[in-house]
Amino acid sequence: MKYYSTNGKAPVADLRKAVVKGLAEDRGLYMPEVINKLPQQFFTDMPKMKFQDIAFNVASAFFGDDVDLDSLQDLVYDTLQFPCPVVKVKESIYSLELFHGPTLAFKDIGARFMARLLQYFLRRGGSVCGDGSVCGCGTATKSKSVNVLVATSGDTGSAVANGFLGVDGIHVYVLYPKGKVSPIQECQFTTLGKNITAIEVDGVFDDCQALVKSAFMDKELNEHMMLTSANSINVARFLPQAFYYFNAVAQLVALGHQPSDIVVCVPSGNFGNICAALFGHQMGMPVKRFIAANNANDIFFNYLQTGQYNPKPSKQTLANAMDVGDPSNFARIINLYSENGKLSPEETHKRITSLISGATYSDEQIRETMRQCYKETGYILDPHGACGYRALEEQLKPGEIGVFCETAHPAKFKEKVDDILGIDVEIPERLAAFMKGQKQSVPMTKDFADFKAYLLKQ
Repeated sequence: MKYYSTNGKAPVADLRKAVVKGLAEDRGLYMPEVINKLPQQFFTDMPKMKFQDIAFNVASAFFGDDVDLDSLQDLVYDTLQFPCPVVKVKESIYSLELFHGPTLAFKDIGARFMARLLQYFLRRGGSVCGDGSVCGCGTATKSKSVNVLVATSGDTGSAVANGFLGVDGIHVYVLYPKGKVSPIQECQFTTLGKNITAIEVDGVFDDCQALVKSAFMDKELNEHMMLTSANSINVARFLPQAFYYFNAVAQLVALGHQPSDIVVCVPSGNFGNICAALFGHQMGMPVKRFIAANNANDIFFNYLQTGQYNPKPSKQTLANAMDVGDPSNFARIINLYSENGKLSPEETHKRITSLISGATYSDEQIRETMRQCYKETGYILDPHGACGYRALEEQLKPGEIGVFCETAHPAKFKEKVDDILGIDVEIPERLAAFMKGQKQSVPMTKDFADFKAYLLKQ
């Protein structure tokens, strides 16, 4: 499989380069040249299949040309050491619980898969070349290891840090906005040590993301050290997230629901998660339509209404992991539905709005939804899941079945959830273990010159 850049000005890459480099030379995001359709028999068999086997079939369609199938099966099975169950919340609305992994957030799947895939390529010989390929040509950068840069608004940092913790030949730098992630989220990536460095940026998430993107484009830095990203801009991070959508459909069909009635609602920040669902749909995943649920950062919602994309500085909200003012993966959505620029902006907008609707909620609406859901059903929503739940409540039509992503365990936002619901959310044991560690972080301004100077010393 070859991968091209959404900006259209970089050479095509193979999977190795797309994973190792993360971002194309022209600052575009990599897209697969072909999205393989899965056979109808797979969808017929899917409700009777195990999660890992469903995921392996999906992974084979994405990665089977570039990773031998035995190794790919091992990668998938090792990644999915925990379930992603569909849980009924009320009539016609289900929660896809994505918080049963090591850091209790949906990003565990993409991060674990990417860590294993990157290690697979590094183990298969040669050095990491300046163009991001892994070979034996002898033109490696000065660094013998791969350095993963990841910007986080909350859960990405902990999922990536823990997915890569202790992996030989890889060092992770987690950039996060000072004072803008929950204390529990912060504990999950600032207390690890080993090959994980937390960098506390005096700014917002968009500043962290800008530092990462600028680092990839800096010639001197890339000659000094091999850099890649584990944000959802990396194909190895976001594509595996399709696994749990196929599995959710399988679970709902097994419960007697028709795929043609299923509506998938995704709380959305940087849009990697819904992007994975849309790629799944292109592969034939049978669902009726999608909803992208936003907090007050309503850039995509406004695009759906107007056809105009106008990024803005992000606003700080209760659902902090969705505080993104310029979502990176919007470029992939546009590329996908414009057929790599063949269709006009108007035709592209029409295609997108025929499949995806939007929603946007204030902090007060999120609080209200959490209280109402808990009172009526006893189900505890986290602030991000609350956006998805409310969007389904408001937009489901008669006969439709809605499933929303509960992207993180409510205990990760314990102070907020306890205060809103007047309860004492129990902290799972593995989450409590993080909180006992000692915080280790490097303070950083949002000025790229400072960040570059720091990396050049590493």
